[in-house]
Amino acid sequence: MESPIRLHWLDPRNPHQPFPPVHLAMRDPNGLLAIGGDLSTTRLLSAYRQGIFPWYNPDEPILWWCPDPRTVLQPSAMHVSHSLKKAIRRADYAVSFDRAFDAVLRACAGERQKSRGTWLGDDMRYAYHELHHKGHAHSVEVWRAQELIGGLYGIALGRVFFGESMFSRATDASKLALYWLCQQLQRWGFELIDCQISSAHLLSLGAREVPRAEFLPRLAVAVQAPLKPQRWSFDADVPADARHGPVP
Repeated sequence: MESPIRLHWLDPRNPHQPFPPVHLAMRDPNGLLAIGGDLSTTRLLSAYRQGIFPWYNPDEPILWWCPDPRTVLQPSAMHVSHSLKKAIRRADYAVSFDRAFDAVLRACAGERQKSRGTWLGDDMRYAYHELHHKGHAHSVEVWRAQELIGGLYGIALGRVFFGESMFSRATDASKLALYWLCQQLQRWGFELIDCQISSAHLLSLGAREVPRAEFLPRLAVAVQAPLKPQRWSFDADVPADARHGPVP
């Protein structure tokens, strides 16, 4: 008889407590590694550096994951469809970095609620707000007529952007956010975007699944690259085609 699987419990009073080795993550559900702990900046940054992320419903204890395979997108490999190319060229939107982080968080939480999936509770939003305040978390906003119509947010460590969520209130708005993010990340020498869990939507945009054993060594090297936590802004010439209107 197989022995029962025991999840590793994290002490919420000790944000420096090590995570268990990721090879101990469960196969079903795929990648579940640990439970408990807290969402302090210290613990979250430690988790992301190891390829671990929190993912849970607001009425659950904190759950920590490291799935196998892992879904990643190289900034230079984003697939741009014919319709998206047309959207990129249209002069009816503007893009920005870190202008409305909290609004993007709220919009992403609303989208998750509507889809009945795992969504951002108050504690998660507060934790990522703190990461943003300290220069680790960033948002991309897409505007039309000075209204926020789409965007995404995530965490940057070294030369890796850990994508957390995106939303869209207009056709292709979240894709525009991802496109311009990829353009800027290429300029900064970022190696990959961690998309975490696969979906047909992400795969259609050029993401691919890689074995965890391939992802983690790449991650370990890439997160060591020097990156000063700070508020982001686009290089002046990167999103020039997109700056067709004022950004609030």
